[in-house]
Amino acid sequence: MLYDDGQYYKWSALENGDNPYYRSGSDFSLLARREGYEVLYFINHIASKYWQVPNVQVYQKIEQMIRFWVPDNLRSHKKIEHWIITNWKKVI
Repeated sequence: MLYDDGQYYKWSALENGDNPYYRSGSDFSLLARREGYEVLYFINHIASKYWQVPNVQVYQKIEQMIRFWVPDNLRSHKKIEHWIITNWKKVI
């Protein structure tokens, strides 16, 4: 991942039921933006849903949008996905 400097993302699941896999049926669940495995699966989900052949630039742009552009008040998978697709051409 573009911003995986070893400090930003957390890569281990907690024992309290934290699930390291994004489930496609959990569109309304909240995205933990600092948990690497959740962000990675979310990025893969969006890229495969909207691009037939996503490339590295697509994945990195989605990650950048999640980290820097998506408003903090948007927390559900569905709302973040909608914001990214709606604003794709507006963000460099």
